[in-house]
Amino acid sequence: MSESQARADSAAPPKEMEISIDGMTCASCLSRVEKALSAVAGVVDARVNLSADTAHVRYLPETAGAADMIAALNRAGYGGEPVTDEARALAEEENKAAAKARRDLATVAVSIALALPFMAHMVSGLGGGGFAFPATLQLLLASGVQFGTGLRFYQPAWRALRAGAGNMDLLVVMGTGAAYGLSAYLMATGAEGHLYFEASASVMTLVLLGKWIENRAKRSATRSIRALMKLRPETARVLRDGREVNVPAAAVSAGDWVVIRPGERVPVDGEVMEGNSQSDESLLTGENMPVEKGVGDKVIGGAINGAGLLKVRADDVGADSQLARIIRLIQSAQAAKAPAQRLVDKISAVFVPAVVVVAALTFLGWRLLGGLPVDEAIINAVAVLVIACPCALGLATPTAIMVGTGVAARHGILIKDAESLERARG
Repeated sequence: MSESQARADSAAPPKEMEISIDGMTCASCLSRVEKALSAVAGVVDARVNLSADTAHVRYLPETAGAADMIAALNRAGYGGEPVTDEARALAEEENKAAAKARRDLATVAVSIALALPFMAHMVSGLGGGGFAFPATLQLLLASGVQFGTGLRFYQPAWRALRAGAGNMDLLVVMGTGAAYGLSAYLMATGAEGHLYFEASASVMTLVLLGKWIENRAKRSATRSIRALMKLRPETARVLRDGREVNVPAAAVSAGDWVVIRPGERVPVDGEVMEGNSQSDESLLTGENMPVEKGVGDKVIGGAINGAGLLKVRADDVGADSQLARIIRLIQSAQAAKAPAQRLVDKISAVFVPAVVVVAALTFLGWRLLGGLPVDEAIINAVAVLVIACPCALGLATPTAIMVGTGVAARHGILIKDAESLERARG
């Protein structure tokens, strides 16, 4: 649905909503989520930020609602919930990210421990020696990786199959599963042939390690947003019936008088009604010297008050404040697609089916034309699957945009959109 059509259908302007999304793992997921949200009647525009696991949606409130969007995400195989309180969402996100990082690190450590004997066996074999490695022990170690530490790949792969699409997880499961299954079959039948348990365990472990490194980069890239959000005080001192009352900063209304003591951060955008002081606005404006503030002057939420006491009338609060607008601008730039990213998305959408076809042709070519045994033809096909994971292809551009806009924000530079960042390369 185009924006012009949406406006023609309704006189009310579109509203905006931020949705936190669970279950996205690669660029193929990004395309499916965008399509699912865009297909909801009343949605004007949907942009997904893979690095932040969020979607920014513009919609017509009389036609579409949060429940419709969440239902569409569920049908596509993903979870989601609207972000209604940015401060609370920030704290929850940090807690979840820290807990997930600890779990992921433990998973990677266990997977490496299980795969190390395979790697040691391969290295020792290069020197012409090698140690005895019983097939039963290989089966046990490989099973621990394939169905233990590697279990996280199966659910996203299954969701992709149900949605009639493919993703990186599906390639990993197919490739390592084929190597594991062939080796288990050779063991069960007593057939002659090399076992490939080391291939399934090593590849799964390396992919897990890569995902952990990728998630670390994503968490690092979002620190600038979190740092800006933390500039806003959690509480404000408001004058009510002649008394100073501490209230949550989100509960301050336009027109309230806010008392700001020396050294405190300004909780709202407003106008000084009483008092004189200085305001350190360097983190927001780049001005390295405190700015004198007196009656009639404007103050910015997030700035640090100097030595004087100020009484400020709140003008812009919450999402209307200058700091909130800056945060939205950075988030919008990080979620925006550069021209290069649009090309990457098109490639990623057809990449997985193309790889599966190439793997099938590889098997048939080596088996029928090359005359290789079935097990060797399968291994060649497996090699195509496991080396073709499109994760780097789909993540390189959005990660670069996110890191670039984040670093710029920390240095007081606000980048309007991804295209501006790409054009500034020269």
